[in-house]
Amino acid sequence: MTPQTTPAPRPSPLRRLGTWLYPRQRLQLGGLLLLPIGGLFVVYFGALFILLLNAFWAKDTFTGQVEPFSWTVAAFRDLAGNEVYRTVAVRTIGVAIAVTITDALLALPIAYYMARIASPRVRGILVVAVLMPLWASYLVKVYSWRIMLSNSGMINWLLDPFGLSGPGFGNVATWLVFSYLWLPFMILPIYAGLERIPNSLLDASSDLGGGAWLTFRRVVLPLAKPAVVAGSIFTFSLTLGDYITPQIVSSTQFIGNVVYTNVGVANNLPLAAAFATVPVVIMILYLLGARRLGAFESL
Repeated sequence: MTPQTTPAPRPSPLRRLGTWLYPRQRLQLGGLLLLPIGGLFVVYFGALFILLLNAFWAKDTFTGQVEPFSWTVAAFRDLAGNEVYRTVAVRTIGVAIAVTITDALLALPIAYYMARIASPRVRGILVVAVLMPLWASYLVKVYSWRIMLSNSGMINWLLDPFGLSGPGFGNVATWLVFSYLWLPFMILPIYAGLERIPNSLLDASSDLGGGAWLTFRRVVLPLAKPAVVAGSIFTFSLTLGDYITPQIVSSTQFIGNVVYTNVGVANNLPLAAAFATVPVVIMILYLLGARRLGAFESL
């Protein structure tokens, strides 16, 4: 009598799926990224799409209520035809450019010293020093600047013996506070970019007779350009969208302040949505221009 053999158990559907996916690495990667990327598209890009839709909705002039899906470009006509809104946009863009240039000029020597000159111990201390302001509350830092910029603040106290006075509250104060707030976001990318530059390139420049300034201008700066662009994206975009700092240290309006007022006070959602698209369009054009110039090729 021959012994009966027990048939092998059938693999579960989950195991069969795993066996089928094992040699297909692209499908595995797509499955892992499906949830986070899908959430990004739904939350972020979905919100931008709804924002764009709101910009084309009409507002009833009698009741003040927004009429969804009643398409019009009245909000964009108001923006283009109102001198106040154009002034606000130009002021916001101008301050954002000034903050970006200031932070780049301040960050380059600091990051260069951290990456190329400082010892490992000093480099670690400087990295912690750059990161420490990010540990403090945003509002605490802005209100601290408000106290220092006031008439009886520290800045006037330091400048008074020289017969000078501080900038007070205004566009200059906004520029100073923004430059301070976003400086770490410029230092860290430039530091990471400079640290990746091979020492052999600097040695080759020196062997060919290049001085310190020529080497910095012809070798270091071109290689650090992607890192500078990355840092400028942070400083420029954060300045464009911020409305808290101008409200605390200045009486002038920025794009964010106008958007906030029209959403919470004036109840003019189409105008707020139309004005909110201005920074989005500016950043898209900036990124396209930077990509066309080849700033992201070595990132």
